[in-house]
Amino acid sequence: MKHNSLLVLVVLAGLSLVAQAGTISGKVTGVPGASVVYVEAIAGKTFPASAQQPVMEQRHLMFQPHILPVQQGSTVDFLNGDSVAHNVFWVSVGGNKKLGHNLGTWPQNEKRAFKFDTPGAVPLLCNVHSEMSGFIVVAPTPYFALTNESGEYKIENLPDGGYNLTAWHEGIKNQSRHVDVAGDAKADFTLSR
Repeated sequence: MKHNSLLVLVVLAGLSLVAQAGTISGKVTGVPGASVVYVEAIAGKTFPASAQQPVMEQRHLMFQPHILPVQQGSTVDFLNGDSVAHNVFWVSVGGNKKLGHNLGTWPQNEKRAFKFDTPGAVPLLCNVHSEMSGFIVVAPTPYFALTNESGEYKIENLPDGGYNLTAWHEGIKNQSRHVDVAGDAKADFTLSR
């Protein structure tokens, strides 16, 4: 009997934690295409990186996806899916040129991995094909979303509280705002060039 009572208490405690999880949703307007919206660093909290390694593929002479949001501490696999050699390099992370890196050049079906420990946008380039470009956006928390083409996004499972939220878009200065989450919250951004 005690075992069943304890199990019920554990289940109820877990459900109460889920019930306190909130959602931020909204829309990014003023610019065409996808944006990344993320919760900035939360004082006193660290988050383990996901065990799943995101993949940035070079296919049809393009970085695919063009924009890949990842959590800080994530290791990204760079996979060459083309029949020609590709190079991957970036000149900065979050504007810090000291964090530029060149992974080198490799043939089809090979991959290289890199761990991104610093938050910020990483503009990807290829020395072999100058027309190729893409972005990895390293978010400092696991709370981030890539908008759809209409600019809509949803960030789920946030504990109730106050957060600083940032919207990133290729070629545009980041925009941030404070959002209080108690259940569902809404935060829209209007970006401009």
